Amino acid sequence: MALLWLHALSLALVWGCVASSSSSYHTAVAPPQALQITDPGLLGSLDIEWKPPPNVQTFNECTVKYKFEYRNTGDRDWKVIFTRKLKFRVGFDLSRTAEVKVQTLLEGRCTNDVEVQSDWIYATFQVPLQGKLDSVVQNFHCIYHDWEYLKCTWQPGLLAPHSVHYGLFYWYEGLDHAVQCEDYIQDHGINIGCMLQNLSQAEYKDLSICVNGSAAATLLRPLYVTLRLHNLAKPSPPKQLVVSMSASEELHVAWSPPGGETPRQCLEYEVQLAEDQGEAKAAWASVSTQMETTLTIPRANQSRVSCVRVRGRTNIFCADQGFWSEWTQECFSVLRKEDKQLFILIPVILSLSSSLIIFMMIGQCKKRSPAGKPLHTSVGC
Repeated sequence: MALLWLHALSLALVWGCVASSSSSYHTAVAPPQALQITDPGLLGSLDIEWKPPPNVQTFNECTVKYKFEYRNTGDRDWKVIFTRKLKFRVGFDLSRTAEVKVQTLLEGRCTNDVEVQSDWIYATFQVPLQGKLDSVVQNFHCIYHDWEYLKCTWQPGLLAPHSVHYGLFYWYEGLDHAVQCEDYIQDHGINIGCMLQNLSQAEYKDLSICVNGSAAATLLRPLYVTLRLHNLAKPSPPKQLVVSMSASEELHVAWSPPGGETPRQCLEYEVQLAEDQGEAKAAWASVSTQMETTLTIPRANQSRVSCVRVRGRTNIFCADQGFWSEWTQECFSVLRKEDKQLFILIPVILSLSSSLIIFMMIGQCKKRSPAGKPLHTSVGC
């Protein structure tokens, strides 16, 4: 009887697992509908939107989400966003094809708390490109100086004529439309750079930039880039570098943060030390990378002259990368131990020598004085 009861219980458990698995297996969800990409004219920021799957209303006991991925053609990795929204605005390099894909994710009681994924739905977008590839500007480079202004420079394209005219346009979230640069850098009348001020509202956002060129009877290809200002920051050199030596021959270094709008909590510093060892000058050696503005360095040798230099950049808590500032340098002289000992011995030797000379002169005076006459001490006898 017990064996029959155990057999029946086993069958019931197996049937329950099969039924549960079968129910989860047969739960399916369709992909989103009507995926489309539109260009609002914001220099690479494209609007991506889609509609829910047709049967989404039947899943009352489940949560419906979407997995949205996007990239430019040629990129190895996709950028991934999980969302319940049906519209996103993301940045692309418009000189390459934009690729997006979306799928539906379903999870809850209707799937026995197992995530069910739909098939992917795909879409692409390509701006009609004009001009040849070699007509685009070269060596485009930007630096965000002191978190105050952005300086971008470039060189004319290889196929650009001498009469070319370049214009830089930019946009970030918060602007109604793309804005043209008002402060160009020129070389022989040709725009080769731009200075952008008052960009604090664009920090930690995508900054879309387009450099377009025009010339008579020549089509030039525009350049599209998306920047992050905090990753382009370059601070000024640290200020008020002070170096001193303690009695125990420890080197104390202190400095002040640079000026400008660079957040002090976003700075890290590199300290290097060089020591003159006779005719062969030693190379600079890094002794510390830190966020503090003071450092104590134990001296391992007794070199005569030393130099300390410090530079700063944005740390990993505020940016993925950044540019080092220029160096602030301070040199100083340090007496060696033998020099210090000699410096102490010289006064002692001079004092002893003076005393010996005086005693010798007094002895000579005593020999020359007549017997019975008092001796008058005089330097010249």
